[in-house]
Amino acid sequence: MTTRTVSLIALSAPFALATGATAEQTSDAWDLLAAIEVDEVITGTSYEVRKVFPTAVENGIEQFDITGYLVPLAEGAEITDFILISDIGFCPFCGSPEHGTSLQVSMADPIGYEDGTRVTLRGALEAVTDPETFQTTIMRDASLIDG
Repeated sequence: MTTRTVSLIALSAPFALATGATAEQTSDAWDLLAAIEVDEVITGTSYEVRKVFPTAVENGIEQFDITGYLVPLAEGAEITDFILISDIGFCPFCGSPEHGTSLQVSMADPIGYEDGTRVTLRGALEAVTDPETFQTTIMRDASLIDG
């Protein structure tokens, strides 16, 4: 049996980051998400991704605020689904924790965007417990607070 442990420290924080969030508050949200532990377990006959969520995240967070940069999943003048990253230099599609934490976001209403747009969002953070994916959280019904 082979086990690979990845500390994703991604996706969750009960900290509300209002408009004009401080750098510390923004960091707290990303740090909470990064605290999620992920173990990939592969045997000759099975595959499983085991996730350990911080207590604040395991049942989701009804009102979760976070600031980051938009990475669209599709082209268009307005988007509803995208990846949010903490640092504009991170690659959310590289599949490596060295590339930083990312969060999949689904907006309640479409928003306009430009490459590299920094936004603050509020939405419901949900834990993704599917044992066949590395994805740990998703933000649903998000709204734009600032950006």
